[in-house]
Amino acid sequence: MTADTTPDFLTALRRRYATKQFDAAKSIPADTWRALEESLVLTPSSFGLQPWKFIVVTHPDLRTQLREVSWNQPQCTDASHFVVLAARDGLEQADIDRWIHRMTTVQGGSPADAAPLQSMIEGFVSSMTREQRHAWNVKQVYIALGQLMTTAAIAGVDSCPMEGIDPAAYDRILGLDGSGYATAVACALGYRSANDKYASTPKARFPHEEVVMHL
Repeated sequence: MTADTTPDFLTALRRRYATKQFDAAKSIPADTWRALEESLVLTPSSFGLQPWKFIVVTHPDLRTQLREVSWNQPQCTDASHFVVLAARDGLEQADIDRWIHRMTTVQGGSPADAAPLQSMIEGFVSSMTREQRHAWNVKQVYIALGQLMTTAAIAGVDSCPMEGIDPAAYDRILGLDGSGYATAVACALGYRSANDKYASTPKARFPHEEVVMHL
């Protein structure tokens, strides 16, 4: 494969990096943002349970407060958009029932038809403690984070995943306490600043043959 035949998505991924400095004057167009939100909605999850909520924080005061509990990282306030990805803090029977109802409503059939699947999910979930369920849900949220960043890269939008945050403080600021959801990770999205030195830093990855195994 030559440079001329490299798929567009690889070109986009090679251009992508964790943007540290955003151009605060540039905003993501509304139609592009709607597509990015839809990419979150379309994220796959185990059993299809979708144990998450995505909070798009637009209020300037809230974003300033979040920056204060994010090691003062400027991405919180300078990026065009800021998303907090929250995971269900548990997984209850009501969550499973709600998903089975939604699935059968969209795909047709009845809850009785989905009984084998529901029984399988219930058995899997019941084998975990509440803490283990939350940890499992957080893993699902990271699938959404990856999908969001990949979609953004293909759309020409820069992003920065952020774990350098105080999740408990985020929950308090965003009113998530007692909601059944807890902050897992955040992601800033927008357009890189011309002054971001990391934009021109070569992407360092181990060689293909070291990380991909064919059996």
